[in-house]
Amino acid sequence: MHRHAPADYDCPFCAIVRAERRPSLATVPEDVVWRDGRTTAWINCRWWVRNPGGVVVVPNEHVENLYELERDLAADLHETVRRVAIAMKLSYGCAGTSTRQHNEPGAGQEVWHHHVHIFPREAGDGLYGSANRETSPEERQPYAERLRAALAP
Repeated sequence: MHRHAPADYDCPFCAIVRAERRPSLATVPEDVVWRDGRTTAWINCRWWVRNPGGVVVVPNEHVENLYELERDLAADLHETVRRVAIAMKLSYGCAGTSTRQHNEPGAGQEVWHHHVHIFPREAGDGLYGSANRETSPEERQPYAERLRAALAP
C-alpha cells in the first residue's frame, strides 16, 4: 500500500539484526545494546551535535513502515523503546529523552525498515535544527557499554 523499497532492496537494518559486518555499514555488531526475539536496538552511527549516543530500535522482522506494523509487534517494539529510554536517562544522566519515527519519503524516511530513534535531551539543545555527523565505533563504544549495563537484568 505505502511501500517504497525497490524489489531488490538489501535492507541495512536487517543486516544489523543479523549481526553482519559489511564494509558498507557504519554500524557494527558491538553497537547493539539490546536484542530479544522481536526487537533490536543499537547506538546510531549518526549523532546530532549536542545529542551524542542516540539509539535506533527496530523490529527484527522486516516491516517497511508504521502502516505495516502489527499490533503485537508494535507493543513489543514500544516496550523496547521505553526500556532503552529509561536506561538512557539513567546511564547518560540526560535531562530527558525524545523519540522520532518517519514513514515514507515525504516524512523523511531514509531506510525502508520501520525504526524509532531515541535521543538523549537537554533543555535548549536544539536537536531538531542541529547538524549531524557520522561517528566511529570507538566513539560509540562507551555509550553502548553504559546502555548495555543499564539494560542488563
